[in-house]
Amino acid sequence: MADVYAVFGTLLALGIAFPGMLVGYWLLFPSAVSRAQQRLEATPYRCLFLGLGAAALTIALVSMFSAVSLGVIKLLAAILGFGALAVATIGAAGIASSMAARLRAAAAGGGLSDAAALVRGAVAFELAAAFPLVGWFVALPVSLVASYGAGIFSLLHWMPRAARVSAAEPALGQA
Repeated sequence: MADVYAVFGTLLALGIAFPGMLVGYWLLFPSAVSRAQQRLEATPYRCLFLGLGAAALTIALVSMFSAVSLGVIKLLAAILGFGALAVATIGAAGIASSMAARLRAAAAGGGLSDAAALVRGAVAFELAAAFPLVGWFVALPVSLVASYGAGIFSLLHWMPRAARVSAAEPALGQA
């Protein structure tokens, strides 16, 4: 019975922490999250395909580095893996920010603040991924790969042509 409580408690803690982490990224890296949001809204399929290629390359590199018996190389594999997850989190914050912009536009009277809309967008994003079967095997992998691609685009400052012109306009959370 203690194992069930441990698993449930871990999942509950992760469920609470994920929206907080996305809000933290949004607050710490507003321009990177804004670029990821714009990239995902303008070219979602390019984000998905770049994420697929980058994920395959990352998995191959981490697997090769993990197979080497030197501890320094294994540490490099761990750093590479955690770095890839950090980049994907920037893209995930961009997805949540995009969802927040739509929630704010749909809110009655526009009385929803940027932070409240982002928390609600992050919770909706998390609940979509937690939905059994469809969320686990469709929504979560596709959004993870697309967010990895959007995070890479964001960190490299590769913006779509239409977004380069409108980059002077502030996005959600930037005034």
